[in-house]
Amino acid sequence: MELTRTHAFRGELSVPGDKSISHRGIMFGAISNGLTEVTNFLQGADCLSTISCFRQLGISIENDGSKVLVHGRGLHGLSAPSQILDVGNSGTTLRLISGILAGQRFQATLNGDASIRKRPMKRIFTPLSEMGARFQCWDSGCFPEHRKKTSSDCAPLTIQGGTLKRIHYYPPIASAQVKSAVLLAGLYGDGITKVTEPVLSRNHTELMLSGFGADVLSTDTTAAVWPEPKLEGQSIHVPGDISSAAYFIALGLICPHAEILVKNVGVNPTRSGILKTALAMGGNVTLLDQRTVSGEPVADILVSSSSLHGTVVEGDMIPTLIDELPVIAVMAAFAEGTTMIKDAQELKVKESDRIATVTENLKAMGADVTPTGDGMVIRGGKALHGAHIRTYGDHRVAMAFAVAGVNADGRTTFDEEGCVTVSYPGFFEDIRRLGE
Repeated sequence: MELTRTHAFRGELSVPGDKSISHRGIMFGAISNGLTEVTNFLQGADCLSTISCFRQLGISIENDGSKVLVHGRGLHGLSAPSQILDVGNSGTTLRLISGILAGQRFQATLNGDASIRKRPMKRIFTPLSEMGARFQCWDSGCFPEHRKKTSSDCAPLTIQGGTLKRIHYYPPIASAQVKSAVLLAGLYGDGITKVTEPVLSRNHTELMLSGFGADVLSTDTTAAVWPEPKLEGQSIHVPGDISSAAYFIALGLICPHAEILVKNVGVNPTRSGILKTALAMGGNVTLLDQRTVSGEPVADILVSSSSLHGTVVEGDMIPTLIDELPVIAVMAAFAEGTTMIKDAQELKVKESDRIATVTENLKAMGADVTPTGDGMVIRGGKALHGAHIRTYGDHRVAMAFAVAGVNADGRTTFDEEGCVTVSYPGFFEDIRRLGE
């Protein structure tokens, strides 16, 4: 893959369906009664891993490439898997399915790729163990031929579900995956289960569970669920993923001759920090045709060439844009002045250490950037040049630096562009189509 400077980007596009909502549509449909139809489902590798896992748990799922039909069997209808559940590259699958498996009367073993085997799981072991689930991690070096116990908190791991008790959990870091795992386990508890976060993380689980018929109460940073709801299958239309739209938002703002309309994008306030940051940097961003679809706020996003300036991204903003920080860092490199990203230590435990990966690649392109313990400082305004991008198999790094590459002098190449299939299989085709 080779990219060079493109002088204009114009047109409109629809990005793939939201990854977070696609995952949840399959999971919640599986533990509901009756049929759930999910349209605009993200046909990316991560979400396909979720389908694969639930098929192994006895759920009939039809996927024709445009919609997915999930034949749910209720809260207690899952079957013990005969094989190891392979989550691929999907941390969402690993953590959320753990919450559901914690309430089952059987044992299940989960594994994933090399990246997954480095992702910390203690953050969900702690609350789920308190509720009554049991976990055992295995030495990945000899697994699955030999199951050697390890004190590691990473996959591969085995979950023994069972009778769960209610808890009120206070996670040290705001994480939608941790919150969701606990709330899903709470559906199998003996009373009301609550999660109170330091700041509010994305709330797709609360919204969708309520839509399926669960009793859910959300107040400020606390979410609560009541046990043993009768969940009923639903029809869900998945909005476009704002994390995927973010690359075209950045592209439209950075390129000197650009106007891009990204249609049908989910703009949930717990996810739309990229829009607030773009506006804070002086970006020309307009939301059109704002509406609600399947309980989620949706809009068309119009962006055009802008003179960006530095900003500070920190605190309560971080959970609303954690996945967009790589492309925000790229925007900052093209902006005048200094941008500081703080309170984002969570970047270290994503598909790659995104603090290290982003700073390494920005430096390779000639940017003035300094990593910190919880983020980075980018002193923008320097002309960037092409470079060989080391993605470390991280889809968000690859797409962020594609945005940089088409706005830099010279050639930009990638060690592994195929990783974008995790969330946006047609990404490079869409970039080429809009370029002039």
